[in-house]
Amino acid sequence: MKNRKEPDMNSHLDSSAVIFIDIINDFNFDGSEKLLKNTNEILPHLKNLRDFAKRRKIPIIYINDHYGLWQADFRKIIKHCENNLSQHIIHDLKPDDDDYFLIKPQHSAFFQTPLHALLTDLGKTNLIMAGIAGDICILFTAKDAYMYQYTMHIPENCMASEEKEGNEYALYLMQSVMKANTKPI
Repeated sequence: MKNRKEPDMNSHLDSSAVIFIDIINDFNFDGSEKLLKNTNEILPHLKNLRDFAKRRKIPIIYINDHYGLWQADFRKIIKHCENNLSQHIIHDLKPDDDDYFLIKPQHSAFFQTPLHALLTDLGKTNLIMAGIAGDICILFTAKDAYMYQYTMHIPENCMASEEKEGNEYALYLMQSVMKANTKPI
Protein backbone atom coordinates (compact mmCIF):
# COMPACT_ATOMS: atom_id res chain seq x y z
CA MET A 1 0.00 0.00 0.00
CA LYS A 2 1.29 3.41 -0.89
CA ASN A 3 0.52 5.26 2.36
CA ARG A 4 1.32 2.43 4.75
CA LYS A 5 3.74 3.43 7.48
CA GLU A 6 6.29 0.81 8.43
CA PRO A 7 6.79 0.46 12.18
CA ASP A 8 9.94 2.29 13.30
CA MET A 9 11.78 -0.54 15.00
CA ASN A 10 14.36 -1.76 12.51
CA SER A 11 17.13 -1.80 15.10
CA HIS A 12 15.27 -4.39 17.20
CA LEU A 13 13.77 -6.65 14.54
CA ASP A 14 16.01 -9.65 15.20
CA SER A 15 15.18 -9.56 18.90
CA SER A 16 11.46 -8.74 18.50
CA ALA A 17 8.23 -10.63 18.95
CA VAL A 18 4.73 -9.26 18.40
CA ILE A 19 2.35 -9.91 21.28
CA PHE A 20 -1.38 -9.64 20.50
CA ILE A 21 -3.38 -9.50 23.72
CA ASP A 22 -7.06 -10.54 23.86
CA ILE A 23 -7.66 -9.98 20.14
CA ILE A 24 -10.06 -12.94 20.07
CA ASN A 25 -12.92 -11.49 22.07
CA ASP A 26 -16.67 -11.95 22.17
CA PHE A 27 -17.41 -8.32 23.19
CA ASN A 28 -20.22 -9.67 25.34
CA PHE A 29 -19.84 -7.88 28.70
CA ASP A 30 -20.69 -4.58 30.36
CA GLY A 31 -18.82 -1.81 28.56
CA SER A 32 -18.08 -3.91 25.50
CA GLU A 33 -19.88 -1.48 23.16
CA LYS A 34 -17.24 1.18 23.87
CA LEU A 35 -14.39 -1.30 23.66
CA LEU A 36 -15.69 -2.63 20.34
CA LYS A 37 -15.99 0.91 18.92
CA ASN A 38 -12.44 1.76 20.01
CA THR A 39 -11.11 -1.58 18.74
CA ASN A 40 -12.67 -0.94 15.34
CA GLU A 41 -10.77 2.37 15.22
CA ILE A 42 -7.41 0.63 15.69
CA LEU A 43 -8.20 -2.41 13.51
CA PRO A 44 -6.38 -1.09 10.39
CA HIS A 45 -3.24 -0.50 12.48
CA LEU A 46 -3.45 -3.96 14.04
CA LYS A 47 -3.69 -5.48 10.56
CA ASN A 48 -0.71 -3.37 9.46
CA LEU A 49 1.32 -4.61 12.43
CA ARG A 50 0.37 -8.22 11.75
CA ASP A 51 1.27 -7.89 8.04
CA PHE A 52 4.58 -6.21 8.94
CA ALA A 53 5.47 -9.07 11.31
CA LYS A 54 4.53 -11.70 8.73
CA ARG A 55 6.64 -10.02 6.01
CA ARG A 56 9.64 -9.73 8.37
CA LYS A 57 9.17 -13.21 9.86
CA ILE A 58 8.81 -11.76 13.35
CA PRO A 59 7.13 -14.30 15.64
CA ILE A 60 3.55 -13.46 16.55
CA ILE A 61 2.33 -14.62 19.95
CA TYR A 62 -1.36 -14.39 20.77
CA ILE A 63 -2.19 -14.30 24.48
CA ASN A 64 -5.87 -14.62 25.17
CA ASP A 65 -8.42 -15.01 27.91
CA HIS A 66 -9.49 -18.64 28.15
CA TYR A 67 -13.29 -18.04 28.37
CA GLY A 68 -13.61 -21.01 30.71
CA LEU A 69 -12.37 -23.46 28.08
CA TRP A 70 -8.85 -23.82 29.52
CA GLN A 71 -7.51 -25.24 26.28
CA ALA A 72 -4.85 -23.36 24.35
CA ASP A 73 -6.58 -24.10 21.06
CA PHE A 74 -7.27 -20.91 19.14
CA ARG A 75 -9.90 -22.63 17.00
CA LYS A 76 -11.98 -23.48 20.09
CA ILE A 77 -11.59 -19.96 21.48
CA ILE A 78 -12.60 -18.49 18.10
CA LYS A 79 -15.64 -20.76 17.90
CA HIS A 80 -16.67 -19.66 21.40
CA CYS A 81 -16.11 -15.92 20.74
CA GLU A 82 -17.27 -15.50 17.17
CA ASN A 83 -20.52 -13.58 16.85
CA ASN A 84 -21.92 -10.65 14.88
CA LEU A 85 -19.91 -8.18 16.98
CA SER A 86 -16.54 -9.91 16.83
CA GLN A 87 -16.57 -11.79 13.53
CA HIS A 88 -14.84 -9.15 11.40
CA ILE A 89 -12.06 -8.58 13.94
CA ILE A 90 -11.43 -12.30 14.40
CA HIS A 91 -11.48 -12.85 10.63
CA ASP A 92 -8.90 -10.11 10.05
CA LEU A 93 -6.55 -11.01 12.92
CA LYS A 94 -6.94 -14.69 13.75
CA PRO A 95 -3.76 -16.68 14.29
CA ASP A 96 -2.20 -18.80 11.58
CA ASP A 97 -0.92 -22.29 12.27
CA ASP A 98 2.64 -20.93 12.48
CA ASP A 99 1.74 -18.34 15.15
CA TYR A 100 1.95 -19.04 18.86
CA PHE A 101 -1.20 -19.09 20.97
CA LEU A 102 -1.31 -19.05 24.77
CA ILE A 103 -4.16 -18.62 27.22
CA LYS A 104 -3.96 -16.55 30.39
CA PRO A 105 -5.91 -16.89 33.64
CA GLN A 106 -5.62 -13.23 34.69
CA HIS A 107 -4.81 -9.81 33.27
CA SER A 108 -1.07 -10.14 32.62
CA ALA A 109 0.14 -12.25 29.72
CA PHE A 110 3.03 -13.34 31.97
CA PHE A 111 1.02 -14.42 35.03
CA GLN A 112 0.95 -18.24 35.21
CA THR A 113 1.67 -18.63 31.47
CA PRO A 114 4.74 -19.95 29.63
CA LEU A 115 5.27 -16.59 27.85
CA HIS A 116 8.60 -15.76 29.51
CA ALA A 117 9.95 -19.25 28.79
CA LEU A 118 8.78 -19.04 25.15
CA LEU A 119 10.40 -15.61 24.65
CA THR A 120 13.62 -16.87 26.23
CA ASP A 121 13.63 -19.94 23.97
CA LEU A 122 13.02 -17.75 20.90
CA GLY A 123 15.76 -15.32 22.01
CA LYS A 124 13.37 -12.34 21.98
CA THR A 125 14.01 -9.37 24.24
CA ASN A 126 11.96 -6.64 22.52
CA LEU A 127 8.18 -6.89 22.69
CA ILE A 128 5.83 -5.14 20.31
CA MET A 129 2.53 -5.26 22.18
CA ALA A 130 -0.93 -4.54 20.82
CA GLY A 131 -4.55 -5.36 21.55
CA ILE A 132 -7.19 -4.81 24.20
CA ALA A 133 -7.84 -3.66 26.85
CA GLY A 134 -4.97 -1.23 27.14
CA ASP A 135 -5.75 0.02 30.61
CA ILE A 136 -6.03 -3.48 32.04
CA CYS A 137 -4.41 -6.45 30.29
CA ILE A 138 -1.80 -4.58 28.26
CA LEU A 139 -0.90 -2.38 31.23
CA PHE A 140 -0.45 -5.39 33.54
CA THR A 141 1.55 -7.21 30.85
CA ALA A 142 3.77 -4.15 30.32
CA LYS A 143 4.43 -3.95 34.06
CA ASP A 144 5.56 -7.58 34.13
CA ALA A 145 7.60 -7.19 30.92
CA TYR A 146 9.37 -4.23 32.50
CA MET A 147 10.16 -6.31 35.58
CA TYR A 148 11.61 -9.02 33.30
CA GLN A 149 13.69 -6.28 31.63
CA TYR A 150 12.19 -6.53 28.15
CA THR A 151 12.26 -3.46 25.95
CA MET A 152 8.80 -2.59 24.67
CA HIS A 153 7.13 -0.84 21.79
CA ILE A 154 3.42 -0.38 22.53
CA PRO A 155 2.10 1.69 19.62
CA GLU A 156 -0.60 4.07 20.83
CA ASN A 157 -2.63 3.39 17.69
CA CYS A 158 -2.61 -0.40 18.31
CA MET A 159 -4.18 -0.39 21.76
CA ALA A 160 -7.81 0.19 22.79
CA SER A 161 -9.68 0.42 26.09
CA GLU A 162 -13.30 1.08 26.98
CA GLU A 163 -12.54 4.69 27.89
CA LYS A 164 -10.17 6.86 25.85
CA GLU A 165 -8.96 8.60 29.02
CA GLY A 166 -8.05 5.28 30.62
CA ASN A 167 -6.20 4.28 27.47
CA GLU A 168 -4.25 7.54 27.44
CA TYR A 169 -3.33 7.23 31.12
CA ALA A 170 -2.17 3.64 30.61
CA LEU A 171 0.01 4.78 27.70
CA TYR A 172 1.42 7.55 29.90
CA LEU A 173 2.35 5.02 32.60
CA MET A 174 3.85 2.59 30.10
CA GLN A 175 5.97 5.34 28.58
CA SER A 176 7.02 7.22 31.71
CA VAL A 177 7.35 4.41 34.26
CA MET A 178 8.00 1.31 32.13
CA LYS A 179 10.10 3.09 29.48
CA ALA A 180 7.97 1.77 26.59
CA ASN A 181 8.10 3.38 23.18
CA THR A 182 4.47 4.34 22.44
CA LYS A 183 5.10 5.96 19.07
CA PRO A 184 2.32 5.04 16.62
CA ILE A 185 2.95 2.86 13.63
